[in-house]
Amino acid sequence: MSQKGHKRRLRPSHKALAVVSALVLGGGGVVIVAQGAFAGQDSRTAPVTATIDCPDVGDQLREVPEQARAEVDENLARLDTQVADAYGKLSSGRAQSDALLAELKEQRTKTIAGVSDAIGKAGARPEGLEPLSTCSMQQAPAADPADEPAAQGEAPSGAQSEEQGQAQGQAQGQAQSQAQGDAQGLARKGGGGSAGGPARSDFVAIGSVKPNVRTPARRAGASTGSFAVQCGRNENRHLNPDNVIVAPGVGNGAHHMHDYVGNKTADAFSTNNSLAASGTTCTNGDQSTYYWPVLRLRDGRAEKDAKAPGGGQDANVGTILRPKQVTIEFKGSAVSRVAAMPRFLRIITGDAKALTNGTANANASWSCTGFENRQLKDKYPICPKGSDVVRTFNFQNCWDGKNADSANHRTHVAFAARDGSCPKGFKAIPQLVQRITYGVSPGARIAVDSFPEQLHKPVTDHGDFINVMSDRLMADAVGCINGGRACR
Repeated sequence: MSQKGHKRRLRPSHKALAVVSALVLGGGGVVIVAQGAFAGQDSRTAPVTATIDCPDVGDQLREVPEQARAEVDENLARLDTQVADAYGKLSSGRAQSDALLAELKEQRTKTIAGVSDAIGKAGARPEGLEPLSTCSMQQAPAADPADEPAAQGEAPSGAQSEEQGQAQGQAQGQAQSQAQGDAQGLARKGGGGSAGGPARSDFVAIGSVKPNVRTPARRAGASTGSFAVQCGRNENRHLNPDNVIVAPGVGNGAHHMHDYVGNKTADAFSTNNSLAASGTTCTNGDQSTYYWPVLRLRDGRAEKDAKAPGGGQDANVGTILRPKQVTIEFKGSAVSRVAAMPRFLRIITGDAKALTNGTANANASWSCTGFENRQLKDKYPICPKGSDVVRTFNFQNCWDGKNADSANHRTHVAFAARDGSCPKGFKAIPQLVQRITYGVSPGARIAVDSFPEQLHKPVTDHGDFINVMSDRLMADAVGCINGGRACR
């Protein structure tokens, strides 16, 4: 990946919150639309939050020549700024929605043409981008603006111990009853608080979820080993709102805060060379960067980033929860041996914009210790006492054998099919599985950091990975996995 020669500071994200007879709340300008604002909406229903839903141009790109990347990046950044400006006009009441959407379409048409022109100068001009200029209003359930912070701002029990017996027998039955009661209490209190927090419907008692985990049957020739990497749990508090994969060279390109383990210097302006020269928190020398959005407790307290980009300025508020444990493990294929990943391979799992983009790329899952045969994609779990919240990221485990990245950061990798086989033209690689646990009180209001317009929905959770293992270390990992050994 080439280093960008300039530094861009973007305004809020690809699709911005909009107002139609709105109440603007604190913590980043989150907007609650008045009841009945949308045609046909029952005025007795709960408030809804509106977004301006603009098609994701970057996600639609398949080929961007290297010499066009800088100009394409500039135009994609301009699209972000245009939507941010539209949000500012709507939230301040300086424009009507119909007129603003028309103005936004005109701006986007010119900018998208710039994207096409840049690519066309260096190769084949892309087709089908012009219709992406049209944006629309979208509504979604919002937190009740009258909600008060849970438990009078009580902090989470960060050092909570795990009670092993709750996963079985009578103890599990009691835990399920406890979780269901906590769910009812959370619903009465309102789910996630203000500032665009998740809605009541975004939480569910884990005890009410049926087991749903399925794994493909192993075939002859499967790679059954594993390779674990010990990188700590971000004790050095490496945090920033950047995303060097999706927005290289863009400060606050993520518009939400990321936790990091592994590479000590990863940020928006990292290059392959700087990552390779960095120190690491991993005990085996793995310089890879592993990062994900922070999880917050909606406790009404002001975090250090309460007035900063990626924090309060982007509607991400509350106490940042420190992981209790971070487990990083690479696993094999159910049907074949695995091949080595190339150094600097980039993989994103999940979709930070799944609320507006749809759930096709949503992948991260939520659960509780003692209940991990029950995984949730679009709900936060309410865990019983003694059980920790668990986030799991199963990364793509098939690679096209050629590219370390792709124009939309997705098409160079893929998931294996249900039977464990890779798509045609792809080969199996070690599958990164990240598991992160948090000790929180039962029923505590938690929210994953997100783009403001994504309303902190659990379905928007995601993880990012850049492989910076040395060739020797990657060979060791592949040897353990193909050899059926558990290496730690």
